[in-house]
Amino acid sequence: MPIRAPACVAPNVAGDEDLMQAYAAGDAAAFEPLYARHRGGVYRYLLRHCGNAGTAEEMFQDVWTSVIRARAAYVPSARFATWLYRIAHNRVVDHWRAQGLAEFVPVDSDDGDADPIEAIPGPRSDEPEVRAAGREQSDRLAAALARLPPAQRDAFLLHQEGGLELSEIAALTGVGVETIKSRVRYALAKLRIDLQDLQ
Repeated sequence: MPIRAPACVAPNVAGDEDLMQAYAAGDAAAFEPLYARHRGGVYRYLLRHCGNAGTAEEMFQDVWTSVIRARAAYVPSARFATWLYRIAHNRVVDHWRAQGLAEFVPVDSDDGDADPIEAIPGPRSDEPEVRAAGREQSDRLAAALARLPPAQRDAFLLHQEGGLELSEIAALTGVGVETIKSRVRYALAKLRIDLQDLQ
């Protein structure tokens, strides 16, 4: 019976955890699809926290450098996205602490069972006037996000950009699910007020 070489992970169908494990085992090609899947969300998460492209680029590089350095110690005890956004979240916290600008402070929990993100309107149609107004809307969104308290902005962006479940955000930030639900709900309410004329 012939001996077969181990099969390579197919990057277009492999899950994030499989790709990261393959990368940790020495398959450098497994990093490319992993990076391609998450680079946009991680960058937007960082940019919307700091509001400065140069700072976001620097933090972005730090996050991916941390992923590369930690590859050998990676254990898929949670979704890869949860692990990745924990690194990104910690980098944001370090940035704000270094600036002396903010601490993540818990917001009082508020009960409610509905997922507040479900209420976010879907993408607008691709009409010419909508595309022309896109830059202004993007600037308005960035300004509205910047006005949110850091804890609310972080929870909202982890949910929206990171695609993390509320329970994953709670585990990542060390606060209860109800608190995270409240933070996302309050952030969404404030964003709706600030951007109501865009709806």
